[in-house]
Amino acid sequence: MKNLKFTSLKTFNPYIVPLLLLVFFSCKKDPEPTLSEPPTAADAVFTYAPSAQNANIIEFTASNPSLSCVWNFGNGTTGNGPSVSATYPNAGTYTVSLTVFNQGGSASSSQQIVIDQTDPSLLDDPLYVFLTGGSNGPGSKTWVVDSASQAHFGVGPTPSHPDFDGFYAKWWAAGPNEKPGCGFYDDRYTFYLTNFQYDMVTNGNVYVNNQHAGDFPGGFTNLGDFTCPLTDQLNETWSITKAADTMLSVSGTSFIGVWTGTRDYKVLNISDTSLWLQYYDTADPDLSWYLRLIPEGFVSSGSGGSGGNPTPTYSLPLDFESVEPVFTTFGNSTSAVINNPDPSGINTSSKVLETVHGNETWSGLYVSLDSPLDFSTQPSINLKVWAPITGDFRLKVENSANSNDFVEVDVTVQVANSWQEISADFSSAVSGVFDRLVLFPGWNIPNSGTFYIDDIQQQ
Repeated sequence: MKNLKFTSLKTFNPYIVPLLLLVFFSCKKDPEPTLSEPPTAADAVFTYAPSAQNANIIEFTASNPSLSCVWNFGNGTTGNGPSVSATYPNAGTYTVSLTVFNQGGSASSSQQIVIDQTDPSLLDDPLYVFLTGGSNGPGSKTWVVDSASQAHFGVGPTPSHPDFDGFYAKWWAAGPNEKPGCGFYDDRYTFYLTNFQYDMVTNGNVYVNNQHAGDFPGGFTNLGDFTCPLTDQLNETWSITKAADTMLSVSGTSFIGVWTGTRDYKVLNISDTSLWLQYYDTADPDLSWYLRLIPEGFVSSGSGGSGGNPTPTYSLPLDFESVEPVFTTFGNSTSAVINNPDPSGINTSSKVLETVHGNETWSGLYVSLDSPLDFSTQPSINLKVWAPITGDFRLKVENSANSNDFVEVDVTVQVANSWQEISADFSSAVSGVFDRLVLFPGWNIPNSGTFYIDDIQQQ
């Protein structure tokens, strides 16, 4: 028999055993991933208290801010995040619920809050009044796509795209009635003031961007995108959030306009007769959508300018004494002809234009002119302004038939709380083209205060 050789302990390599152990354990199967422990009832506890500015605005705080938090405020609105607030204009008892989530599951809790007194001022917000008709009106308002207007919807670049130079449909805009029979023009969007209810009446189908056709199965290709089945979405809610941007949001499966994967819309401009929205496409980070709505039954001029009857036009100079010209506001600004609040210095006239700056950096107003301006002999536009702050005042002349055709000039307001005259040099502008004058008082500063303007003229 062949002799077997055994390795002596004296000659045994001390590194073999650790190496074998390493190989053994490295071959073991990784443990199965485990889910987080589900939230407990204690995680869903929340506290609340009236805000410092108004007892009818309640601030809510979740006990565990590390979890995802979804709120139902019991007044028709919802919220997200560990610290939120809700507005309760009407007295009553409201049941507020919080649901918290993690990978392991969810937990919920509810509490009742009592609002002692009605505060009508909370319903007098101009945005609410424009959107719903207000508490002194019918209490609801139905909006439709302004299909007769040029550029009633379209697309452009998002602010992060190098092609972006403003919020407008730079890349493509629909012509009047360009999308008939797509399930788009017959939709109705009704906003109620009571309980912030929102109804979307679809008449059976909606228009969907082709990248989102799978969200509503059963659709078919129609004029470049998809017409898809969707029943009326009733008893949903709407909410407005005021921050750097004014956002209008709707709940559930409802939406506004062409479906692009979002229910959050930036309010570019709102008035009694016009609502301009901008929103994003969740499937394309470079794409921004634009939509124009008008009240149901309102006859559009087809211009896209005022969203209604033919826009009144005027000629310079404008002194507001015998004629009170109609200005169109945007960015939630206001305008009105009032008695001069400070008849002193260079301006002792009796009537002036008042405008309260909206909450956007680009808020302002414009007036339509009888005929295009001639800058060959009068190259400047002058006006008197009483401003609450110093800084830039932007003047813009624009071609109403093509809003991408314009010239802008910035002038510095050097003295606050006093009348002064400013002058913008448009000598580089082409004559016979621009028939709209746009004013941006407090340019690039949101909520910059109340401005007074007078004696707009060419020189």
